[in-house]
Amino acid sequence: MIGLLLLFCGLDCFAAQPDFASIDRLVNAGIANHKLPGAVVIVGHNGHIVYRRAYGSRSLIPAQERMTANTIFDMASLTKCLATATAVMQLYQQGRISVDEPVAHYLPEFAQNGKQNITVRNLLTHYSGLPPDLPLTEPWEGKSEAYRMAFAIKPSTPPGVRFVYSDINFIVLGALVEKITGQTLDEYAAEHIYKPLGMSHTRFLPPVEWRALIAPTQYEQGDHGTMLRGVVHDPTSRRMGGVAGHAGLFSTADDVSLFAQALLDRLAGRPSTFPLSRAVLAKMVIPEQPATATALRGFGWDIDSPFSSNRGTIFPIGSFGHTGFTGTSLWMDPVSNTYVVTLANAVHPDGPKGLGTLRGDVADSAAIALGIRPDGGKLSARLTGYNESIAGMRHWLARNGEVKTGIDVLASDGFAELTSLSRNHPGQLRIGLLTNQSGVDSSGRRTIDLLAHAPNVELKTLFSPEHGIHGTLDRENIGNSKDETTGIPVISLYGATDKQRRPSLDMLRQLDAVVIDLQDSGVRFYTYETVMDYFLEAASQTGTPIVVLDRPDPLNGAVVQGPVSDADDLSYVHYLPLPVRHGMTMGELARYFVQQRGLHTPLKVVAMQGWQRGDWYDSTALTWVNPSPNLRNMNEATLYPALGLVESTNISVGRGTDTPFELLGAPWINGRLLAAKLNAEFIPGVRFVPADFTPAKPAPYGDELCHGIQLIVTNRNVLDSPRLGVEIAALLRRLYPDKFLLNKMKTLLANRSVLEELQRGESANTIMEQERPSLEHFLEQRQRVLLYP
Repeated sequence: MIGLLLLFCGLDCFAAQPDFASIDRLVNAGIANHKLPGAVVIVGHNGHIVYRRAYGSRSLIPAQERMTANTIFDMASLTKCLATATAVMQLYQQGRISVDEPVAHYLPEFAQNGKQNITVRNLLTHYSGLPPDLPLTEPWEGKSEAYRMAFAIKPSTPPGVRFVYSDINFIVLGALVEKITGQTLDEYAAEHIYKPLGMSHTRFLPPVEWRALIAPTQYEQGDHGTMLRGVVHDPTSRRMGGVAGHAGLFSTADDVSLFAQALLDRLAGRPSTFPLSRAVLAKMVIPEQPATATALRGFGWDIDSPFSSNRGTIFPIGSFGHTGFTGTSLWMDPVSNTYVVTLANAVHPDGPKGLGTLRGDVADSAAIALGIRPDGGKLSARLTGYNESIAGMRHWLARNGEVKTGIDVLASDGFAELTSLSRNHPGQLRIGLLTNQSGVDSSGRRTIDLLAHAPNVELKTLFSPEHGIHGTLDRENIGNSKDETTGIPVISLYGATDKQRRPSLDMLRQLDAVVIDLQDSGVRFYTYETVMDYFLEAASQTGTPIVVLDRPDPLNGAVVQGPVSDADDLSYVHYLPLPVRHGMTMGELARYFVQQRGLHTPLKVVAMQGWQRGDWYDSTALTWVNPSPNLRNMNEATLYPALGLVESTNISVGRGTDTPFELLGAPWINGRLLAAKLNAEFIPGVRFVPADFTPAKPAPYGDELCHGIQLIVTNRNVLDSPRLGVEIAALLRRLYPDKFLLNKMKTLLANRSVLEELQRGESANTIMEQERPSLEHFLEQRQRVLLYP
């Protein structure tokens, strides 16, 4: 008996068999309160059904019938997962479709009315922008008519922008399955999904001989119509003949439990008959929605959205499931190897009663009985990519941290990292320092002064990047100088030629180590990153140790966004293939550069203390110091990845005004039109206001009146700023094809395919979806060098 009980307990072992009496109380109370006539509940755990019970009545009208465990239910929207999404992913596994391909590639007629850029991914995750359902106010009949209407319907919003749960998404996916396979959806699902799983009582269009076991739903047309029993409840599916991608499936709790356990087994790598590979199945059940979206959806499955109340409060975010309008529910937790099936015909006999609370309470009761505890966000952190992207409110918007930068840590340790290097050099350690005005400790003391008075250290040379040692010069060909306080010579590494921007090997050979203390912007084309790379490259030849005093990524290190730059055609603003927002600190970037280039540079990163990847700069308690003349606050830094991408073209981004990188315009732009067009795209996290401004010389359009927009960040945690830059470029090309010099975007964009797609008139959504594989590859490489949780 003890061995049997251990099968039930997972990570937490019981002193006695699980007590599911609370489920009985909940369901019976719901029946007594007329929330539902009856239900069947099955709980599976560690490969076994640990609870299975039928409650109440299967039918109340026209005659009362007792609910039985083998009752067949109208699954309603569970059809989306149990049939359509699984079928679509089988086609994906076979290489017959791509989830990031526009649907119109397979169904050309779907491209009508601006839907040419909606992808299969958008449909699967409900981010297509399509309205919730086909119109039912006018009479229509037949699947072909439904497809015609779905293909012709106009989107409510652009794709990838807003979560709108839509049956039309899955009606179209059903049409896609039928087009690719040449079978009707019901024929395909029966042969390729239910037969392999042994689901003998699952199908569309249930036969007459099943009728006695089917739970009825409602009268078809009010109190005087026919009670729907074995005929799909959903009116759209019913008009389509009962076979549709969004609704129409009938099944039993036993069959659903077969599906759920086989899925969990496949996902865990155990023997399973589930008709998808483990890798493809894993893609279905992790967040696949746009990276900055607030509703987490897999491919068909609900993870954390306004519709996931059936998860309850104990199963972790990152587990998954779905509900159906008639009263059906399935939730699965791969961590504890648990599933909860709750099937009811709650719409019987006179309409829905609202089961959201009951289904969640049943899930909680099952979890409590099994000893499952909330995981504190561990699963969601792993699956939603806390280190890779921020998804709505699941990550804090800000916190009140206390961060020590690398120079703070170095000084508090008595300069131990430098002392260890000095052991290899008799006398004082001769060092150089690459820094500027951003190199200060938390008390405002300059890194220059701290190192100049550090024990056993001789600060011989200062190196300055773009904008000079004080960070105030906004021009090229900056000359050498001296530090006014210490008298130490300053070698400028922002001359007119490539050679003048690199440290010479002779310089490094005269030094025992080089310390780098620079505040980065978190954006790939910021030149401080390149000058650091130049030192790492040169030091690999001289053997000079490089010590990086780390500082925060001001845009946080949790978000990685934007096209990855090409591996060739390297430049001062593109010295290593990186996405626009790389989500790394300078220390991590140094490690990444050394790793990717295969260098043998002696590198030491003095890590920060107290910094977390989700921290924006204002969460650190550090004083803001302008890293460069035109990044003066967090708002400008947040918008810099967007406007920086397009500023090399013939527009103004507000340089020469009091608010650089918060404005965009040109004398030939219609600001009201541009603002209206951008606002119509519903780009998450930002709004646009028409604005006129006059930049000062020598900035672009100096002393000329520019018409354009002011950008207002409404939610930085959902703003995809590089995508915003691509969106702006695409719109300017469409509005001003003869005036906007798109080709000049090449240098900072550094991605030929994106530029070519913009020239062809592709949408930002299409462009960014096509860039997803290269971004995912970068994330795999980046993971190896990260220093902070």
